[in-house]
Amino acid sequence: MKRKTAAEKPHEHLIKDAKKLVLEYPKVPLTVDCAIFGFEENKLKVLVIKSDLEYYKGHYSLLGDIVKDNEELDDAAYRVLKERTGMNDVFLDQVRAFSHPDRHPGGRVITVAYCSLLNINHHQLKIHDNDLNWHSVSTLKDMAFDHKEIVDECYSWLQKRIQEHPLGFNLLPEKFSLRELQNLYEAILAVSLDRRNFRKKFASMDLLIDINEMEQDVPHRPGKLYKFNFEKYEKSKRKWIGIDF
Repeated sequence: MKRKTAAEKPHEHLIKDAKKLVLEYPKVPLTVDCAIFGFEENKLKVLVIKSDLEYYKGHYSLLGDIVKDNEELDDAAYRVLKERTGMNDVFLDQVRAFSHPDRHPGGRVITVAYCSLLNINHHQLKIHDNDLNWHSVSTLKDMAFDHKEIVDECYSWLQKRIQEHPLGFNLLPEKFSLRELQNLYEAILAVSLDRRNFRKKFASMDLLIDINEMEQDVPHRPGKLYKFNFEKYEKSKRKWIGIDF
C-alpha cells in the first residue's frame, strides 16, 4: 500500500478554475413556458397565443421565452406572463422540465413548464397581441413545438393538485351553491360525478359554511348558498388528505 508523503497536497485533484469548466459545458438554451388554465362558464380553458415562428405558422403555442443569464426561473416565468398578458396578479407553480432533444425545430432547447389556475372573470387580459386568447382545453388539438404535450402534462398535474388542495374554491364566488361547486370539479376533472356522493363527500369534510341564503334568479330550483371555511382549513390542513372522487 502506498503511503502519502509530506510533499503530497490534499485535494490536489480538485478543479480550480470553475469558470473554465463551465465554458467547456455544452451550450443548451433554457426557456420557460406558462400553461395558464382558466375557469369560465363551467368550462376549463387555457391561454394560448399564435406562434411567431414561421415553421409553426398558424399554430398556437403557450406563453414562453428564453431565460436570461441573470434570471431565476421563477422570475423569467413571471416576466413572460407580465410582458405577454399585462397580468401581474397570477400565482405560478413549477411543474417540470421538458428536454426531448428534438422538441424544437431549431436545435436542442430545454424548457421548464409553469402552471396556474384562475377565474377568467377575475383576471383581465390587457394585451391581445398574436391572437392571444382563451381556448377550451377539450378542443385544443395540434400546437407548436411539444406544447400540446406540455398542456396535457400540466392538466394532469392540475387535476391531481385540485384533489390534494382546495384550489377550486378560489375560482368560485364568495357565496356559491353545491351545484356550482360540482360543476367546477366536473369541468376540471373531466368526469361526471354522482350528485349524492359529491355532496356527502364535502359534508363529511365539514369545511362549508351554510349562510342561510338561497340562490336568486336562477333557471333551476334555487339551492342553498355556502362559503368555504378557509380559516378552519388553515388550522387543519396538516390533516388534509385530499378529495378522492
